[in-house]
Amino acid sequence: MKALLLVSELEDYTISFASGVAQHLQVVLGVPRRRYAHLASSFDPAVDLHLLDWPRHRSLSNPWFLHQLTRLIRHERPNVIHLLSNSTLWLNFAAPFWRPIPLVTTVHDVEVHPGDSDTRTLPAWAPQLMVRQSGHVVVHGEGLKRMVLERYSKSPDCVHVLSHPAIHRYAELARRHKMARRQADGTLRVLLFGRIFAYKGLEHLVRAEAMLKDLLPNLRITVAGRGDDPWIFRPLMGEAGHYDVRNRFIEDTEVAQLFLDTDIVVLPYTEASQSGVLNLAAAFGKPVIVTDVGELRATVLPNGLGMVVPPGNVEQLARAIRTLAENSELRDSFGTSALAWATGPNSPEQVGAQAAAVYREVVGACE
Repeated sequence: MKALLLVSELEDYTISFASGVAQHLQVVLGVPRRRYAHLASSFDPAVDLHLLDWPRHRSLSNPWFLHQLTRLIRHERPNVIHLLSNSTLWLNFAAPFWRPIPLVTTVHDVEVHPGDSDTRTLPAWAPQLMVRQSGHVVVHGEGLKRMVLERYSKSPDCVHVLSHPAIHRYAELARRHKMARRQADGTLRVLLFGRIFAYKGLEHLVRAEAMLKDLLPNLRITVAGRGDDPWIFRPLMGEAGHYDVRNRFIEDTEVAQLFLDTDIVVLPYTEASQSGVLNLAAAFGKPVIVTDVGELRATVLPNGLGMVVPPGNVEQLARAIRTLAENSELRDSFGTSALAWATGPNSPEQVGAQAAAVYREVVGACE
C-alpha cells in the first residue's frame, strides 16, 4: 500500500508522523521546499520526500502548483491521500480532481485558539470545506472526535482517533551533539515554550510565580517562543529578574538546550485541543503541569506524565509547581513515565502502525 501525505506547515508533527508511518507502508510526502529543505535529514530514509515549490496563500502561482501537484499524484498512484492539516486553502480546489482516491484529513484544532493570529489569516470557510470534502477525518482524541461529529455530517466510522506522536528530533539532536544539561546550582527551572498567544495562559503562570516568590526563591521561569510580548505582564510578576524571556523564533539547538535544562514544563493553557509541546517534553523525559483543556487531561493522567490543574486557577497552578519543586522523586517518576510513553505506545512507530491500520480500513471501505 502507498500513502501520499501532504502538508504545508507543522514541521515537527510531520517529521514524527511520516517517519512513523513509513515503518509500515510506502510513504510519499509532499511539503514546501522553503520550510522543509533544511529538515530533510530529520526524516526516516524510508520516507519518499518531495520538496515542492509550494506557493504561499496569496501567490498567483497557486493554480499552476495545483496542476503540478495533481500530476504528481497521478504519477504516484497512491492508495490513499492524507492531508496532515486542513489549513491549506488552495487544496480545496484540487481535491475534486483526485477522485476516486480516498481522501483523509487531519483536524488538529476544531476551534481556532483565542489569539491565534497565524490561523486567523485563513478564511474560516477554507478548513471547514476541506473537512467536508474528505471522506475520512483524523483527530487526536475522543473529545475532538465528538466535536467533529457535532459540527460535520460524518459517520462515526469515518472519524478516526490517532494520538499526536512524540517529537524526538530535538532529543536526538542533543544526543548527536553530545549536549548536556547545565550544571546544577540549586535553581528550579520552569519552561513555557511555543507560540505565545492568549490561549497559552502566560498571565496565569506569571500570577502563580508572584504567589511563589517567597516560598520558592530559587524558582526561575523561562518563556521561549515568538508571539505576544510576555513583558506586558511585568507589573504582575513577583520578581522580574527571575524571568528569562526569549520572544522570538527558537533555533533547534537552543530548543534542545532549553528542554535539557528545565525541571518542569508548564502548559497553563486556557484553551487547547492537544499539544506538540507536551510531546516534545515527553521525549526529554520531563514532567509537565497542564490544564484540563482539550485532550490534555486524557493524555497526561493515564500515562503518568505529570499534574493537571483547572484552567485559569492560579492558586492550584502555584500549588502544583510548588509540589513538584519540592519533590524531586515525584518529578523523576513523572519524567520516567513520560519517556517510556514517548518511546513506547506514543512513539512515531506505534502511532504509524495505527495510521497504517486506518489507511487499510479507509481503502477497504472504498473497494
